[in-house]
Amino acid sequence: MTLDSLATRHPRLFEAGIRLDRAPALAWLALQAAALAPTWLWMARRMLDRSDDPLGLLALAALAWLVISLRSELRAAPRLGWLALAAAATLAATLARTGVGPLPALPPLAAALVAMLALACALLAFLPRQVAAWPVAGLAVLALPLLSSLQFYAGYPLRVVTAEASRWLLAPGFEVAREGSSLWIDGRQVIVDAPCSGVQMVWLGYFTACVVALWARRDDRSFLARLPVVGVLVLIGNIVRNSILVALEAAGHAPAPWLHEAFGLALLAAVCGGIACVMNQTNKESRHGHRAA
Repeated sequence: MTLDSLATRHPRLFEAGIRLDRAPALAWLALQAAALAPTWLWMARRMLDRSDDPLGLLALAALAWLVISLRSELRAAPRLGWLALAAAATLAATLARTGVGPLPALPPLAAALVAMLALACALLAFLPRQVAAWPVAGLAVLALPLLSSLQFYAGYPLRVVTAEASRWLLAPGFEVAREGSSLWIDGRQVIVDAPCSGVQMVWLGYFTACVVALWARRDDRSFLARLPVVGVLVLIGNIVRNSILVALEAAGHAPAPWLHEAFGLALLAAVCGGIACVMNQTNKESRHGHRAA
């Protein structure tokens, strides 16, 4: 059956197909978000029961800002490869959440991860081609309530690394030894506890990297090349913060709680500022190159 005969025999069906094809991109994205409603409900419960920090809302807000700021550039005809991946990932997320046949359901966080990657694929299907895929996927992952899981699985190793690096930095001025994630410094035990693991700094560092990369229109190759630098800056920042605070406590000048928090925030701002400069550096260099040419 040709399109002419279809239009002649079934004009209403043909007109409905045209209206569907002309539906705005935001409508399709809203449908994709609705298809992931169980994931949103689980994430909301996880945040409301205070089992995780609500930092993921910042990543969701950044994705919403990206779509709104580029709404006039959204593709009328989505890229079919990304759209197919979004559909497949949405189906996979549903099966991961409910289980299928002899296969049991996955843990909620794993199912939600697949769902958020489905959302990222749907966004990339409609976003302009120059928008890099990895920062969008990174924000989708960071939107998950995963800080408590990161603290559980990665918190202790990060604390051990921080304590060992602090031992090396403090050794010239103090008699210091490490025992697990604790430091014995001049006969006093200083515990590198969970807040000192730097998990929140890791999250905020990679969030800054993704947001600045999208703002600077960084491509995927350039973004991925800079990710190791992001990790190094976060690790150095956490080690410096821990070493200075431990040194002050060992010297009998432990800062007041408000000063402790203010120092941590100042160092966090410095780390995120450094990450922003790294992600935007080539962009500035290319502009200067254009002007020189």
